[in-house]
Amino acid sequence: MSFHILSFEGPDPYARVGGLATRVDGLVDALASLGFPTHLWFVGDPSLPGHELRGNVILHRWCQWISALHRSSVYDGEWGKAADFAGSLPPFLVDQMLRPQFEISAQERAVVIAEEWQTVGAVLHLDERLRHTGLRSRVRLLWNANNTFGFEHIPWERLARAATITTVSRYMKQLMRERGIDAVVIPNGLPPEAFEPPNRARVAQLRRRVRGRTLLAKMARWDPDKRWMQAVEIVTAMKVRGWRPLLLARGGSEPYGEEVLSAARARGLNVVDAWMETDGVDFLSALQDVAAIDVVNLKSHVDAESRRVLLRASDAVLANSRHEPFGLVGLETMAAGGVACIGSSGEDYAVAGQNALILESDDPEEFLSLFDQLRAHPRQMRALRRAGRDTARRFAWPAIIERVLLPRLNIARPPLPRESGVPRGASLPTAPGAAILGARA
Repeated sequence: MSFHILSFEGPDPYARVGGLATRVDGLVDALASLGFPTHLWFVGDPSLPGHELRGNVILHRWCQWISALHRSSVYDGEWGKAADFAGSLPPFLVDQMLRPQFEISAQERAVVIAEEWQTVGAVLHLDERLRHTGLRSRVRLLWNANNTFGFEHIPWERLARAATITTVSRYMKQLMRERGIDAVVIPNGLPPEAFEPPNRARVAQLRRRVRGRTLLAKMARWDPDKRWMQAVEIVTAMKVRGWRPLLLARGGSEPYGEEVLSAARARGLNVVDAWMETDGVDFLSALQDVAAIDVVNLKSHVDAESRRVLLRASDAVLANSRHEPFGLVGLETMAAGGVACIGSSGEDYAVAGQNALILESDDPEEFLSLFDQLRAHPRQMRALRRAGRDTARRFAWPAIIERVLLPRLNIARPPLPRESGVPRGASLPTAPGAAILGARA
């Protein structure tokens, strides 16, 4: 049984925009670690090889000829890429990958999992191609919704006939029922590195640097649904009460960020932009001379290790949103041993007061009341952090795959891991247009 994941986002910096890249990276790595030949088809960096073996995962970078003309990110030239993804990928996948694989053994099967609305055209074309070639019964097709983006572009009835539709939480399942779709819930997972203990020395160093302050963290896209304005109101209220708050904010490149920071300054908060001196080496360099600062806007990429340090060292992580399909940051906070403050939408893993603080409204007083009670009882705080770590472990990707995904597919785990998804002695075919870019299989 081989797995083929179809996604716009992927592991290249060019293709990493949001949580989708984190999801597919964790999913493909876990599938490969369990012994399944695993392929990731994504819109990758146009300057890298069209096909590449990374560990036990085969990367297939698609639409490179378009990406070469749209170099800012994976979603630059999005509509043209979606059309090319739908038109050229299914014939290549069926004729160059699946058919030869099935001819070798009558027992071979494949699972295709496609992500988000940009891949819907590819799923429909793939379904048609497989039926035309008589191979449809040997391929399980799944299409997954991580968010509601692009729902207005999806022909739901056709998609439901072509594939099993899945989503990441009961909250998303209810939203999709409004469109007549009864999706299967397969939650997101966390990769192994999410459970690596944060560096104790760096955690202690960060705590010393902000001694006497109430350290908050928020890491999300600059989007109204992420409740950034509520974070501003919380910091303002804390400052009025003399709690000496310090908010470390890491947003994206969205223009809404300037609106949020302007609102913070209008409320009398001192805001500074900060960069790390070297990516992933000196996280604390962004916190020089912040004694009179209320909000630090982190402009640099925060690497995985520094992210765990920040999530663990913060007094609270504001991961609450008005609309949150799953709440990956909240789960990452739990895995790092932090205090997650989340919303009440897609965070199925959360139990109020047991493993997280759950905020139901935009009122900053709600957070201040819950957090004040928690910090007044250190034993309860420690118990909440421990419960959060225990919860996160149940959402490790291998556990999600074995407990939820494989039973849904009626698939057993392979008895022994294989070294790679490439049959012994086989070579990788070249993607259409790869020669133009100098990519090699």
